[in-house]
Amino acid sequence: LVGFIAGMPSDMNIHGTVKKMVEINFLCVHKRLRDKRMAPVLIREITRRVNLQGIFQAVYTSGTILPRPVATCRYWHRPLNPRKLLDVGFSHLSRAMTLQRTIKLYRLPDETNLTGFREMQEKDLPTARRLLHEYLSRFKLHPIFSEVEFRHWFLPQADTVYSYVVVSPETGEVTDMCSFYSLPSSVMQNQKYSSLRAAYSFYNFSTKTPWPVLMNQALIKAKQLGFDVFNALDLMDNNSFLEDLKFGIGDGNLYYYLYNWRCPSVNPEEVWLSNSHYIPFIAVPLFAIAVWHISGPIICIKVVHIRH
Repeated sequence: LVGFIAGMPSDMNIHGTVKKMVEINFLCVHKRLRDKRMAPVLIREITRRVNLQGIFQAVYTSGTILPRPVATCRYWHRPLNPRKLLDVGFSHLSRAMTLQRTIKLYRLPDETNLTGFREMQEKDLPTARRLLHEYLSRFKLHPIFSEVEFRHWFLPQADTVYSYVVVSPETGEVTDMCSFYSLPSSVMQNQKYSSLRAAYSFYNFSTKTPWPVLMNQALIKAKQLGFDVFNALDLMDNNSFLEDLKFGIGDGNLYYYLYNWRCPSVNPEEVWLSNSHYIPFIAVPLFAIAVWHISGPIICIKVVHIRH
């Protein structure tokens, strides 16, 4: 495999206008071909195929600045395993801090302590989806999930996505939700560790529980599951808990772009679009193009609009 691009059809609400768009959520090219202009070829080809399905707009994110982002968000990081993060060079000891003081600073309880907090179940999906849509309607850029899409993205899958709800003891109804997904990274040139397990904040809403309390439960769960760091962006209402829960501001930005759609720029707190749909494309429509090299000319393996 020397190149791959994928996009997923999605209904997007942009400043109150709902448009069918494609989320371009994964693009990779073999390092030997990155100066051969393969990426533009992949982009043009997936654009052509998407246009054939009657879709002419797209949304995508990038860690590099291009003309012109509709929104810019900053990454924040919360250490869960400080010792490992220091060993692999992900973070460094700050001035006047020792390893033991750092471990103590980021220590979390062994168990969650919020009444009614549990893993999301199938029966929770309708209420959670309704509350999610009510919450996201406050934002200027956000997706609209169908029942099938919501089930796919949020029903827990081991090593992929983890979703939790808070259930009212009085009514038994869902009142809050938090979720995160797994995106591990390879660790290069380290004799002790070969990978770094990173959890990324996904979609969350709160109607009863204060944000710091709710997201602290997510941190505890991520720690229990063996994650080394919990990452989040300063979008949505995340600023209400990032500093309280000892997240540190990162040095990287994530830029949001719209293709073939002009609109005013939005602030990070007005964005409700996760950067993350890296979860396996199972049971959702998909446009994908993979390019393979088989001891000769490059052969394009074409996968067009896979339906669930």
